[in-house]
Amino acid sequence: MDALENWHEYNVAMLGATAALAGLVIVAASVNIQVVITAASLTSRVASGIAGLILASIVCAVGLFPELTITAYGAVVVGAAALTTVFAAVAAVRIFQNHHPENRLRVGKAAVAFVTPLLYAAGGIIALTGSGGGLVWLAVGAIAAIVSALFVSWVVLVEVLR
Repeated sequence: MDALENWHEYNVAMLGATAALAGLVIVAASVNIQVVITAASLTSRVASGIAGLILASIVCAVGLFPELTITAYGAVVVGAAALTTVFAAVAAVRIFQNHHPENRLRVGKAAVAFVTPLLYAAGGIIALTGSGGGLVWLAVGAIAAIVSALFVSWVVLVEVLR
């Protein structure tokens, strides 16, 4: 059994979970959309969180392709992670541009946006070498995408109303 086949059930489960959560984050953002759209840093953070979940969904879906080589999988992952990093970078810039006194912990807020794409990039690069060891990094990346999205959901549902 090849390395990707060993992750089949995980990819199926995480594909469903991350896709569903992406929809829920969009719904969560829409609940307080009037507040969210007034702050560029909030809209960027939501976009970054959704991008991380979409990254996880795409990587899990592609991991289900039959007869996909680990090297080809790694190339797809690196490309998708690079695109997602753009969303994280925009969020980080907007977080640091927000000089409101209540905008504390800027470094932490920005770092959360980068965790998922960096984990995926690391896993993809390892997979590019033909090693199945990168798949563990991708699994952790999917979990990180969920945790990051939950942070963002909390912010747009609760914190914006404080």
